[in-house]
Amino acid sequence: MKLIIVAGPPSAGKTSVIRQIIKKFNKTDLTAYLKIDVVRAFEDEELHEEFGIPTKKVYSGDLCPDHMGIMVLRDAIAWADGLNASMLIIESAGLCLRCTPYTTQSYGIAVLPAVSGSNSPLKMAPLIALADSAVVTKTDLVSQAEKEVFRECIRSVIPSIDIVETNAVQGTGLRYLLKAIAQYPDISNADTISLRGTPPLGVCTICVGKKDIGWQHHFGVIRPLEEADNIYRGD
Repeated sequence: MKLIIVAGPPSAGKTSVIRQIIKKFNKTDLTAYLKIDVVRAFEDEELHEEFGIPTKKVYSGDLCPDHMGIMVLRDAIAWADGLNASMLIIESAGLCLRCTPYTTQSYGIAVLPAVSGSNSPLKMAPLIALADSAVVTKTDLVSQAEKEVFRECIRSVIPSIDIVETNAVQGTGLRYLLKAIAQYPDISNADTISLRGTPPLGVCTICVGKKDIGWQHHFGVIRPLEEADNIYRGD
């Protein structure tokens, strides 16, 4: 079974890309789909109705959706394997854009809308850095010059990444992506799957419910505003 993990900002076109993948591969092999979101999602219902494939969804609630996705990934693989599925597609909410949900033995796809601004890949750098492919959607809504600038901005994050430009609703330009997925190896041993990168420190006194404002009232990774390095880093 192949494992495909799709991430990207809200309304980037992730489900449209996934719809094209299902159209290609579900003709001969069963595809299973898991949607990860925070409070509400409908994509699983739409894809089940359109393609008749097995789907699930899970809400992260009080947990980061990318973190929660890792928590349930082993269960999801067992569920899809029990269905004799040939592919498991996981769509992550990807809201904070600093986590990388991609794992070993998975094909990681970062979906980025071309209309989000030329600098947006820099703002999503952690999400892009460990992906196998960057799929740029909504390319029909920007000029050729804007597309080229956007592409170079992605390259500045990770020069070697495969970039696919598409209008995912029609599926134009996705031939390379579909070929790359077809050639990607199946899961060899689910027990050895792990995250590709180290996630950022995610637990602080705010996370556990402390409401006081100001670093003076907290402990863990804390920095005053005036400190020269304005990026919070763990010691």
